[in-house]
Amino acid sequence: METKIIQKYETVNLFGFSVFCDSLDKIDFKTRTVINTINPHSYHVALNDDTFYDALADSDILLPDGIGIVLANRILNKSKIQKIAGFDLFMHILERNKSKPIKCFFLGSTSTTLRAIGKRLNKEYPNVQFACFSPPFKDEFSKNDNEEMVSYINSFDPDFLFVGMTAPKQEKWTSENLKDLNVNVICNIGAVFDFYAGTAKRAPSYLVNNGLEWLHRSMTSTRLLKRSLTTSPLFLHYVFVEYMRNLMGVNEENTDVISKSNRIPY
Repeated sequence: METKIIQKYETVNLFGFSVFCDSLDKIDFKTRTVINTINPHSYHVALNDDTFYDALADSDILLPDGIGIVLANRILNKSKIQKIAGFDLFMHILERNKSKPIKCFFLGSTSTTLRAIGKRLNKEYPNVQFACFSPPFKDEFSKNDNEEMVSYINSFDPDFLFVGMTAPKQEKWTSENLKDLNVNVICNIGAVFDFYAGTAKRAPSYLVNNGLEWLHRSMTSTRLLKRSLTTSPLFLHYVFVEYMRNLMGVNEENTDVISKSNRIPY
């Protein structure tokens, strides 16, 4: 991307990433914008995956989707930011545009989930023209797969493209196919597809508001529980090392170089 849209908004520098800390109301959806999210797990994965790391770093807007990111910023930058989940972004877009017709394309998940999304949108947001595509379930897409997906999207000419393939697959796909996509706003929002379709339940609001959504998700999924038990201690280690670097006066520029070049700088 030639122009960093994120410079329009308030951000914090966390582990070398420019993390959005502004109001969703200030986002300009009229300009080409790729929106990703970062949480402790995705940060850990990015340290081992160059393509994913670059996709996050190149985000026009990188949302702090995780209480771990919020707390890390509090410790490292001594400032307060608000957790903004992909679901928050999704609902903000729908509510903000409910008085006018918009076209939304959903890429990812199963046909059953996509049909449920379309049915709920038709009931709650009749202004939304809906289209979708369920890509083949495979680790890597072929050139023909990518061309087919891009063709479906571009022929629909959406205002918003929502990608729900889970991280890091969705961010990498968007980054690799961005030049061929004729869409203004691209949001990589993963589990939001299942939350909105009702195929998975989001945590109750009192847990979300108290930073415990991760606990609810871990308790309802063995895969996410294993992920939390593995990633959370590692992320605490990353925060501690970064804190010690700051304490010892390791400058920001050198820290970025270390993180970028070694991928696991801890």
